[in-house]
Amino acid sequence: MRNLLQFCRALSDETRWRILQLVRIEAMCVCELAEILDMPQSSVSSHLQVIRKAGLLDNERCEKWIYYRVAPGFHPLLSSLGDCFGALPERDSTLMRDAKRAKKRLARRAKTLCPGPKALATAGCCRP
Repeated sequence: MRNLLQFCRALSDETRWRILQLVRIEAMCVCELAEILDMPQSSVSSHLQVIRKAGLLDNERCEKWIYYRVAPGFHPLLSSLGDCFGALPERDSTLMRDAKRAKKRLARRAKTLCPGPKALATAGCCRP
């Protein structure tokens, strides 16, 4: 039952849902998420810890950065939940804005200090 409660807690916050939508396809580090969400890195890190404890994330350390992406086994469930509640980037203006900001931020990744993930970038991923 503890796993179910941690899972529900991870999904019970708007910011955590936004983070999950951002890392559904593309692995991102805390600094990238903080910039996209316009939040302090410490707040983003706290939200990521809740999501991570629920088992929803894969992660990869590259130098001093840790990249996070939704674990492949949760893609269908998160997509179904988002579809049921209209909380997917295609149907929600906040998530749509986040997706646009993510696209711009990731286009600049090579010009920043963030090295980008290696294993998570090439690992099989469920695409929506």
